[in-house]
Amino acid sequence: METTGKVKRVFGERKAGGPKTKSVSKSVKAGLQFPVGRIGRFLKKGRYAQRIGSGAPVYMAAVLEYLAAEVLELAGNAAKDNKKMRIIPRHLLLAIRKDEELETLLSGVTIAHGGVLPRIHSVLLHKKNAPAKSTKEKASKSPAKSSKKA
Repeated sequence: METTGKVKRVFGERKAGGPKTKSVSKSVKAGLQFPVGRIGRFLKKGRYAQRIGSGAPVYMAAVLEYLAAEVLELAGNAAKDNKKMRIIPRHLLLAIRKDEELETLLSGVTIAHGGVLPRIHSVLLHKKNAPAKSTKEKASKSPAKSSKKA
């Protein structure tokens, strides 16, 4: 039996003396900004299940990235409305509370230094539609004064 010069390679192994290929992160493979590997590590460390599939951290990173982008877009619009260049907690609160779906998701969340939504209770507002009546009209309609005249 003759042995040839070819060596059987194992998957993922590089040739001896060959150039080392650059590693590609799971986030880059998935086309995401959020760290897929770190989320996978947290899922395993948190003991949420005995086994974690390979797609779970990718899906979770995608969902978290989408939510972050949505909140930041709305908060950026709130900052622009207030003529500010920087997003502060107040802008985050205004963005979350004005959006119906985000309000439902974050209904039990308190944002530090966010304040409250601007709202004046209707009881405290002045009634502008009620016309002012003169004192003579009020006097003639009073039952006590009308009985004295008769």
